[in-house]
Amino acid sequence: MGQRYGLEIRAATGADAAGLAEFLAAAGRPIEPHRLAERLEALRQAGGSALIAVAWGPPSGLVTFHRHHTLDADLAVARIDGLLVSPDERRRGIGRLLLKAASQAARIAGCGTLHMEIAPDQAELRAFCAATGFTPGAAIYERPLRKRS
Repeated sequence: MGQRYGLEIRAATGADAAGLAEFLAAAGRPIEPHRLAERLEALRQAGGSALIAVAWGPPSGLVTFHRHHTLDADLAVARIDGLLVSPDERRRGIGRLLLKAASQAARIAGCGTLHMEIAPDQAELRAFCAATGFTPGAAIYERPLRKRS
């Protein structure tokens, strides 16, 4: 997608799964590399994207999103499922670059709006969204589709 000062933003592939698994484990979201590779492919097959920021080593940032249609919008909506930057790399513009790349990819895919869900305890992400042009929308509730055992 683009480069800036040795940082490359590009689509994640199965070959990136080991480095991404290491990155996600450091962020408290452990996943086995082979399962991550399967999920990256499933996301791609479903029309979604995973973009990573890479400099000289393991990834330093990740954004994932998918597009869907709604009845109240003419164009599809792109929903960011995750935006994560390594704590050591924060406040260096990587999050903004990932958001810019995701926005560009969503526009190319025919989307007219970008949504991001933010949990109440994510004050930093809320401030980032406000600084990058997001406006607060309706709260999102979730419910599991399978009964708990």
